[in-house]
Amino acid sequence: MSTMLRALSLLAALLCAAPAGAAPASRNAPAPVSSGVQYELVARWDVHRLNQILEADTPKFAGVRVAYTPARNGVKLYRVTYPSVLPEKSNQPTVASGLLAVPDTKAASFPMVSYQHGTVYGRHEVPSFAEESPETQLMIAQFAGQGYAVIGADYFGLGVSQEPEGYMVKASHQQACYDLLVASRSVLGDLKLKSDKLFLAGWSQGGFVTMAFLEKLESAGVPVQAAATASAPLDLFAAMEGFLDFPRPNDAVWLNSIFILSAFSYENYYGVPGLARSLIADEYYDVSKKAYDRQPFDPAAIPADLRKLLRADYFDPHYFANSAFGRLIAATQAYRWVIKSPVHNYYGEADEAITQGVGRMAMTYAQAFGAGNPLVEAVSTGPTTHRGTFATAVPQWKAWFDGR
Repeated sequence: MSTMLRALSLLAALLCAAPAGAAPASRNAPAPVSSGVQYELVARWDVHRLNQILEADTPKFAGVRVAYTPARNGVKLYRVTYPSVLPEKSNQPTVASGLLAVPDTKAASFPMVSYQHGTVYGRHEVPSFAEESPETQLMIAQFAGQGYAVIGADYFGLGVSQEPEGYMVKASHQQACYDLLVASRSVLGDLKLKSDKLFLAGWSQGGFVTMAFLEKLESAGVPVQAAATASAPLDLFAAMEGFLDFPRPNDAVWLNSIFILSAFSYENYYGVPGLARSLIADEYYDVSKKAYDRQPFDPAAIPADLRKLLRADYFDPHYFANSAFGRLIAATQAYRWVIKSPVHNYYGEADEAITQGVGRMAMTYAQAFGAGNPLVEAVSTGPTTHRGTFATAVPQWKAWFDGR
């Protein structure tokens, strides 16, 4: 995490400067809609700004140049705050935030993409603070810049939320996304607009959240035209077991952050006192907690070597599987149901975080049903890195969505 976190900190600082083409945030008070939902206009990005994202900013972020379809229209960005509940805490009420990006056109109806963001290290590197979220910027430029409404939940503990972060906490992720969808449709109604189709998309952690959200929507009978992911850890136990006992030469140095964030999140949300301390070696516990709490800390003080960061017992597969942490991780999956919506899971063959096996897991499982469930497909983006897989997949998502 040390190398990655320093890079992300520098990137966030660079991105905080207001770029050309970005309208200043609205000074108007948030507009109430109903049932505690509020929204405020925070920016308008013109076509020049959107194309700058596609042509310059995204290649710098992803380390790969991809051909994107140029933006056709400007976009208005709204921050939506809405009431929700914490399922793991007996539906304790909370307030969350998310993005609603609306094409600035004369149209009154738009297809909608719900984008679920990846792992972030700052509370505001999320969709509703789009200036600090390069991945969200790409989604706005490629989709909202071509006539799609784009929404994106910040997740509990991020954005304006005052909760501790709920990293990879499945039901809370589902709830945050579901309630943002409901709130965003209310906001569109207040703007005299509507959406006629719903698509889901997400990268990395957001790929997991996308599939978990799809599971909730299907169980609620909400139609989804298609769902697409990139580099999705659909089975967290399989991913972590690989990091612990079957490491690859190209495993990312920041994979330690996945253990840190999930351990403290699960301790908080599932109510297991001491869970993080049972996983993390004593000498690194305090600095790891600072990282989770988003307090100032020295990234170099957290070792990238998992055998230094974690207690030795966890490198015994049987111990890991039977530990309190391991049992919670084993339940953190988002593919083991009969999927009824078209799904494309994109994976990179040189991804330093998600193996090809994990990337194809949903399709492998779906094909195990007799003659196989043909709705679930895994799609390779070639020898792409973690970020490169996302950058390469996005225009393929759009081409697929456009045809549905």
